[in-house]
Amino acid sequence: MTVDTEKNVRDVDVIGRVHSTESFGTVDGPGTRFVVFCQGCPMRCQYCHNPDTWEFARADGTGPGTSVTVGELLERYERNRPFYRTGGITVTGGEPMAQPDFVAALFRAAHAAPAGRIHTCLDTSAATFSAEHADRFSALLDATDMVLLDIKTSDPALHETLCGLPASHAIELGEELARRRIPTLIRHVVVPGLTDSEEECAAVGRIIGDWDNVVGLDFLPYHTLGKTKYEKLGIDYPLKGVKAMNAARAKELRQVALAARAARRAERGK
Repeated sequence: MTVDTEKNVRDVDVIGRVHSTESFGTVDGPGTRFVVFCQGCPMRCQYCHNPDTWEFARADGTGPGTSVTVGELLERYERNRPFYRTGGITVTGGEPMAQPDFVAALFRAAHAAPAGRIHTCLDTSAATFSAEHADRFSALLDATDMVLLDIKTSDPALHETLCGLPASHAIELGEELARRRIPTLIRHVVVPGLTDSEEECAAVGRIIGDWDNVVGLDFLPYHTLGKTKYEKLGIDYPLKGVKAMNAARAKELRQVALAARAARRAERGK
């Protein structure tokens, strides 16, 4: 089993903070997948449907989430391995890149699993990534087979309003993934009145037109299913009055983005 030589700790013994797991995820990467939801996220996306994953555990180990080892997670995976033949493990959140050492250890151990290599997928908004400190995430990306990357919006000002952090994190990670040629599926949540203009969607398409590693584009219609979680947590729901996005219109806007991406790739001679 792989050992982190710098810390002299076996990957299976590395501990992370997890909100929950899902045994049979079907929308978090290819095939049926074991999904790990990390605890803690620095973003406060107004349409987030998992606000219970926001808060980080305290330094003394108390607070939300559960401490779990890589080995324990792999044991859960192995119980249902036959169902994951075309799938693997996806780590999402919360924000998994807030725990890069833990996720890197999990992915390395997955690749080295005695019963056979496990496909790894990172579902991220890149909230903690920066090009300046890319080396902090190198080990994680080295062990990542695929990425699901959220592009919240192309508008920097709107991004800070909508999510509480700059848009540069996702753009810089997208550029790093393209440089590494890691297959990446882009996700964009279409929110009525915020991210649903044709200009916005075309801008998203132009951004990803510079990344040759993009293997797909999902336009996810905004829904209101998370409102009850906010009520239970005593958090004001910031998008009160915003109706769910029409799924057919979201599909139309995806085509706008794809056309803009194709045009950008043509400009680049791709």
